[in-house]
Amino acid sequence: MLNRVMLIGNLGKDPDIRTTEGGTLRANFSLATNESYKDKSGNWQKSTEWHEIVLWRSQAEKAKTLRKGMLVYLEGKLIHRKWQDREGKEKYVSEIVVDMLKILEKREAGSNNNTGQPPYQDQKDGSSATQEFSNHVEEDDIPF
Repeated sequence: MLNRVMLIGNLGKDPDIRTTEGGTLRANFSLATNESYKDKSGNWQKSTEWHEIVLWRSQAEKAKTLRKGMLVYLEGKLIHRKWQDREGKEKYVSEIVVDMLKILEKREAGSNNNTGQPPYQDQKDGSSATQEFSNHVEEDDIPF
């Protein structure tokens, strides 16, 4: 069986980082992914999908460098939870539990990124995960 999610998107808010009663670090935030397509009239349309993201332990520690609007790549698994609210109503949520996170930020000339924060170091050699990223993608650039 396979339960794998890969997303590239922008943070919808700064991460909410908390410690559970058991002392485990947890971070969560919303992530927006965008899709552009031509409608029947030939006009470009943009569709945004929102995802609830959860990071635990060392991944939650890495989330301290994240800020609203940052472009990130993440991998994880999809989970569905249900619970009862204070009024006894059943609530449902679908979340992506992350096990790998990379920051994809445009570099401005002479600076690390546009957030004022140092780039996240995730590579074994200590190199930055921050890299050049082009928002312009031609149809011929898509590998499928």
